[in-house]
Amino acid sequence: MAKNSSPADEQSSDAPKIGKGRPTPTRAEQEAKRIRPLVATTKEAKKEARAELNARRERARVGMQNGEERFLGPRDKGPQRRFARDWTDAGWHLAEFLMPMMIVVLVASMLPMAFAQMWAFAALWVYIIFAIIDMILLSNRVKKKAAAKWGSGREKGLGWYAAMRSVQMRFMRMPKAQVKRGQYPEL
Repeated sequence: MAKNSSPADEQSSDAPKIGKGRPTPTRAEQEAKRIRPLVATTKEAKKEARAELNARRERARVGMQNGEERFLGPRDKGPQRRFARDWTDAGWHLAEFLMPMMIVVLVASMLPMAFAQMWAFAALWVYIIFAIIDMILLSNRVKKKAAAKWGSGREKGLGWYAAMRSVQMRFMRMPKAQVKRGQYPEL
């Protein structure tokens, strides 16, 4: 203990401090501290804002591809939509090969033989009819399975959603297919 310290000084150093040790800032001071421009003004700030926006967009894109619920649009959200996506992605469908079939017909139409052109277009129309029938069957199947799983709480438009998804080639679907072929979802 120091010789020139008084007992009052000892008590003040041992006693816990009460409060934060500074005056509370006024509302005007707090608001002034938070003020910043809506649009970045400096080159570095603009570059940083652009980089942050690009990072958020990339994260959202990857999240949507992976089927993360919070990144999906309103059309794709929900367990029933996931069920319809998985059911569609698990099967083989004629409609997903419609674009390659059209390319084959396009190439055949460039052949100098009118006979080949005519049969190519006829084959394409027959293929389109079979693809539409397959889409109708898929739609009915998905609606029936969803009704068995969720009862009367089934969403409207599941059949159409599944049918339109089947038209896209598997590697082009968004969100990406989460199941392998033949791996149908549980009921």
